Amino acid sequence: MKGDRHDLELLSQRFRIAGEFFNARPFGNGHINDTYLAEYKRDGKIARYVHQRINANVFKEPWKVMDNVERVLRHVRAKLRAENQVDPDRYALKLVPAVTEDFWISDEDGNYWRTYLFIENACTYDAAQSPAMAREAARAFGRFQALIADLTGPRLHDTIPDFHNTRKRFRTFLEKLEQDQYNRAENCREEIDFALRHESLANALLDLLDAGKIPERITHNDTKLNNVMFDKNTGEAICVIDLDTIMPGLAAYDFGDMVRTSTCFAEEDERDLAKVKFELPMFDAIADGYFSEASKYLNAVEQDSMSIAGQVITFETGIRFLTDHLDGDNYFRIHREGHNLDRCRTQFQLVREMENNFEKIKKSISAARLRYE
Repeated sequence: MKGDRHDLELLSQRFRIAGEFFNARPFGNGHINDTYLAEYKRDGKIARYVHQRINANVFKEPWKVMDNVERVLRHVRAKLRAENQVDPDRYALKLVPAVTEDFWISDEDGNYWRTYLFIENACTYDAAQSPAMAREAARAFGRFQALIADLTGPRLHDTIPDFHNTRKRFRTFLEKLEQDQYNRAENCREEIDFALRHESLANALLDLLDAGKIPERITHNDTKLNNVMFDKNTGEAICVIDLDTIMPGLAAYDFGDMVRTSTCFAEEDERDLAKVKFELPMFDAIADGYFSEASKYLNAVEQDSMSIAGQVITFETGIRFLTDHLDGDNYFRIHREGHNLDRCRTQFQLVREMENNFEKIKKSISAARLRYE
């Protein structure tokens, strides 16, 4: 199946969709999976669904991704019904079963596909346009974590093993630095020295886990603003999407990535580091929105760990860019020479900004905790 109209029409027949296929088009701006918005005629009206082909190059075992997604959504939707949520289809993604009763199909080319009901009158944004929007997104992620905190059964699959294993990321950096296969270390000595001085960040959260002070949770692991759908009329954050990276992790991973992606207005590859600023009002909004929901289940040490979470995840991201630069740019797609090094410098500068604002960050976390304890 190549994703054209004819193929998608055939695909639609393998899912339990009531209605006649009408048309389909590429949808969204995601960089991993292939996504299509399809329309079906039913009782004189148009019903819309999202067909998505899972990228098996990123997710080596797509069936494990779907097992995680199905279990989490089943639990979330049950919790919403128990809360008498009048429209759970609007507040949680709804998987459409295949005719086999699974929630995915494999086509003749070995591609894995799934189908969701499309959420009408909602949209996503690539970046927070105000502290109020950042607060809403953080509230949505906090609520999502709270809803799945009591999910029972077998441990979820690690769909991308060691995704946030900061110790392993740092060890890989050291290995590539020692090899220096492309003779690049000499031209990024400042960044290397910064990384070596901040090795403690690679251990900060994992040491707490090892000591039994914070628990392993189920985490989203990609808490960018554009993974939240907003109601077009009210601006309410209604639904968390893009669940492929749901797997065991630490609550601070999700909070930290919100901080990394929403407290700085500079581009991720900004060359003018003077533009890389930590925006405290955005952080205050994120902390308030997140704790309004997540404080219901986080323990005290987890809540404290949110003060360092942004530094840890931002440092990890910078290490990944620096490692790829040293390793010849094999992982992240680049568009110019030194692109990964530019990205690394931006992340490390944001870490410096967070360090400079650390006392204010701790006060913001404390204030949010007090409001919702």
